[in-house]
Amino acid sequence: MGALSIGANALTTNLAALQVIGHNIANVNTEGYSRQNVQLETAGYQKFGNGYFGKGVNIATVERSHDAYLTREAQITSAIASADAIRYSRLQQLESAFPLGEGGLGSALNSMLNAWGDVSSSPSDLTARTVVIARAEEFASRLRNTAGQLDSLRSNTYQQVEGAVNVVNQLASDLAKVNQRIIETQGGTHTPNDLFDQRDQLVREINKYVQTSSVAGEGGAINLFVGGSQPLVLGQNAQRLAVGRDSADPSRVQVLFTQAGMSTPIADANLGGGEIAGLVRFMNQDLTVVENQLGRLALASAISLNEQQALGLDLQGNPGTNFFVPPANATAQGANTNTGNAQISTSVSDPTALMASDYDIRFEAGGVNIIRMSDGQSTVVPSLPAVIDGLNFNLDAGAGNVGDRFAVRPFAAVARNIQLAIGSPDRLAAASPVQVVPGVGNSTGLSVESLYAVSNSPNLTDPVTLTFQADGTFTATGLGPGNPPPDNVGPPATYNFSPGVPMELNGWSLTLRGTPTAGDTFTVDAAPASSIAQNSGNAVGVLAMRDRPTFEGIALADGYISLFSELGTQVQGAKFASEFSASIAQGAETARTNVAGVNLDEEAARLLQFQQAYQASAKFLQVAQSTFDSLLQTVGR
Repeated sequence: MGALSIGANALTTNLAALQVIGHNIANVNTEGYSRQNVQLETAGYQKFGNGYFGKGVNIATVERSHDAYLTREAQITSAIASADAIRYSRLQQLESAFPLGEGGLGSALNSMLNAWGDVSSSPSDLTARTVVIARAEEFASRLRNTAGQLDSLRSNTYQQVEGAVNVVNQLASDLAKVNQRIIETQGGTHTPNDLFDQRDQLVREINKYVQTSSVAGEGGAINLFVGGSQPLVLGQNAQRLAVGRDSADPSRVQVLFTQAGMSTPIADANLGGGEIAGLVRFMNQDLTVVENQLGRLALASAISLNEQQALGLDLQGNPGTNFFVPPANATAQGANTNTGNAQISTSVSDPTALMASDYDIRFEAGGVNIIRMSDGQSTVVPSLPAVIDGLNFNLDAGAGNVGDRFAVRPFAAVARNIQLAIGSPDRLAAASPVQVVPGVGNSTGLSVESLYAVSNSPNLTDPVTLTFQADGTFTATGLGPGNPPPDNVGPPATYNFSPGVPMELNGWSLTLRGTPTAGDTFTVDAAPASSIAQNSGNAVGVLAMRDRPTFEGIALADGYISLFSELGTQVQGAKFASEFSASIAQGAETARTNVAGVNLDEEAARLLQFQQAYQASAKFLQVAQSTFDSLLQTVGR
């Protein structure tokens, strides 16, 4: 009977091995499946008088090929790759909203500014003035359309975050159920390999959306944590994530961990990897940066043109009115925890000093701390109002208590709401309120290039005479207060002269070309009403704005290049990060599958091996049966 037992055990064992191999082959394309192997052990021995005889083979267990370290590494790198890939994809969509060439904002901005050139050549030409208004309306329209695309992208991204969070919640619920089934098997001596694969695959799927950390739980179950320490899954219990808006800044999205009816915000930095982290980073950082760049372009352009328009005179001789509708002051959003009743807003004091950033305002014991969010630069002032980065931070009402915080986005709504204020071409303030009259006896070596107002000085139209000296310097008589002191003490006190370099005095800018001769004089005073129709000084002033350093040293006309360069840098950085993290994730997954994956060539070899073993076992059982039958026949005689 021993031989029959050995043969029967060998037959069933090899058949089981063939079943496991068939299971592997059947699941070669099943995602998350780990190759299984039959672990064999000897069935022991039996002692006889003439020695110890083996009792055959038994199946010890069926185990899966699995490396916990490689599995975890693949999950983490996959999470990071998912975050980088979704962020790169979103940035590409954002980049498409900012085309170059004739369809771009840069072309519209320069077309608007350059259109003043025809007005400067023919200030009484209503057609040229109408073209200026049309180009300005086109620029404003493109700003609004671009802002609308950004709003749509922000809304879609928020919905995508909500969808990803719902998927995570469902996967977490499924994982809790698998944990429950694993726990129910813990009394057995073997491991439920397919349940473990389901468990690991669910963890892998969750990490595609949000990076987790894991701790082994009861009976093979796994506990998952998000945001560093928030328990998403504990054994057979699953918690939920939710999506909300930042109370201090509704434009920002927040991922919330909910438990027992309480919601805890998860800091963006603690999300780690996963699509949710990539989407949150895009929405809260990348999109915000571009919105601020776009808003600053719109705000600086509108304020600068309004200020220059106000310095000129229209065809009726009236001071210029607003070119664009003045952008509304930005209102600060107070935190829910504030105890004071302060109301804060910002307005523009210098359009050439604006920084494309949001600001965090904090009331502290030592004063008011205003933090520029783009780079974290902090400025502490004793109280409000205060002027920082070309912005007036105004305390409109109430008072702040220590600990109060406010978030303000000075540029967020500007491009979305920009509108042209001027409609009639005769309202363009192309004329300058001042004129320059060369002296009768002047030489021909010096000529006037331009004269226009640059500030609303009370002494703007006061008569001022410039007289050139033999050394090429000049004196100025009739200047009002607030002008720069002479460069040379004298006597007589004189200013240095450089051809083509504007001379700014009494609120006007005069540019002369050529070489002066001693005794040359130029008188600047009020322009007569009769010259308004042919006066284009202020139009020249608008044209000069093109080269005015406006965006951190970059000219107004190149403001769009600054914006696009910033966006291009973000896109290129995201592309590199996406490609690099994808390569790392692919390497980690390859290392995992080299251990856990099914190799059909190996399975074919093993199939042949155990098929032959099965056939040999059957043959051995047949021989043992034949021998036993012969023995029975002999004994039966």
